[in-house]
Amino acid sequence: MNHQDTETQRAKLNALSHRVLGLCLDVHRELGPGLLESAYEEALAYELAEAGLTFERQREMPLHYKTVRLNCGYRLDFLIENQLILELKAVNQLLPVHHAQLLTYLKLDRRSLGLLINWNVPVLKDGIRRVVAGDLFKSEKATRTDLGQLLLLLLLLCASVSLWFRSPVNLV
Repeated sequence: MNHQDTETQRAKLNALSHRVLGLCLDVHRELGPGLLESAYEEALAYELAEAGLTFERQREMPLHYKTVRLNCGYRLDFLIENQLILELKAVNQLLPVHHAQLLTYLKLDRRSLGLLINWNVPVLKDGIRRVVAGDLFKSEKATRTDLGQLLLLLLLLCASVSLWFRSPVNLV
């Protein structure tokens, strides 16, 4: 895949995720926090259908181990437009295991982008996590990581300089 195709595919996937997040916001605005995950799933399925998006719900996610296909009971909450995985939660807080679960689903299903949505928050934007896998978002991710490391270095440098000027000088 050339750079132009990669950019186009990335833009389409980002647009799809933005559209789906808008629908999630509509559901959360209407229902608020505190319900069971299944209630949000039902409402979101309704919104996705009304928006004309194709999706699979509770799609079986088999595990391939060596040469054997294992049906372990894993299920994707949603696969939207055969591209975007959506994993729903209604928990007090998202944990690293929830992120790992979505990342594993992305890798097993060879998808590039997933959204982890925790409905049990007062403001939905605080319950949204974007998870990427594979090469499609690699350069975008590297740029973000480089920028983050640069900002961290600048912060450490500023803190060091600040401490240096505050330290009493002992001239002996």
